[in-house]
Amino acid sequence: MEKLLILSQLIVAISVIVVWVFRRENIIVEFEQYGISDTIRDIVGALKISLATILILGIWYNEFLLSSSLSMALLMICAQYFHIKVRNPFTKFIPSVCLLILCLFIAAKNLPII
Repeated sequence: MEKLLILSQLIVAISVIVVWVFRRENIIVEFEQYGISDTIRDIVGALKISLATILILGIWYNEFLLSSSLSMALLMICAQYFHIKVRNPFTKFIPSVCLLILCLFIAAKNLPII
């Protein structure tokens, strides 16, 4: 199960970094379509890249995983909202839904035992 958790962390982190660093042109077009300002887009990008980095650090420092995975999940829920708002085709929803599920899996595996 530990390997699956680490794999999930890496999938989320690498996916986010690839999209926000190497496919930035697509992000710019999408955020324009959503009617979101450049400032908010840049803040979201910085947050996502920071959280992706923390997810990678979580491989060695588990105490960061719950908050970073839940924060990333919230950003993925926001992505879903904007896909719905502009009535994107279902195929546009798939990446953020998959990442949302992985983030919730990571969070669930790091819930404190009461």
